[in-house]
Amino acid sequence: MSLHEIALTLNDGTETTFGQFTGRAVLVVNVASKCGYTRQYEGLEALYRRFKDRGFTVLGVPCNQFAGQEPGSDAEIVEFCRVNFGVTFPLAAKVNVLGKDQHPLYASLTRFPAEDGLGEKVKWNFEKFLVSPQGGVVGRFRSAVEPDDQEFIAVIEAVLPASVPIAS
Repeated sequence: MSLHEIALTLNDGTETTFGQFTGRAVLVVNVASKCGYTRQYEGLEALYRRFKDRGFTVLGVPCNQFAGQEPGSDAEIVEFCRVNFGVTFPLAAKVNVLGKDQHPLYASLTRFPAEDGLGEKVKWNFEKFLVSPQGGVVGRFRSAVEPDDQEFIAVIEAVLPASVPIAS
């Protein structure tokens, strides 16, 4: 199964597939509201605003599997993100990124090895996967990589599509 075929529920309850992002570069980030990295929401929103018109999006995927740092409901999560960080990029419904109930999106994403060679398992909140407009994982970045890191931004810019699909 390709990434584009994977079912996805957005935070507002909309049922879709990852295919809604076909033709766009997507940064998939497992997020949490009570984490030391939560402040990265601000930088992720800045990236989204900077590159969205060039065929880029951020997909925040809430997960409560790391020290219970995302305990809220989907509605509470979106409210927290919008009020505290002005988040306008899409958020998925809360999922598991690890274990027997791992969401299929993460089962596919984690086949791409981490740069540090520590294996496929997501280690913490705010781990980032960069997906090309064609649907292939082209980069994986651990939590400590900040959204304003210039090398990270250069990788994003290199994968932006030559033309931007018309939004539906």
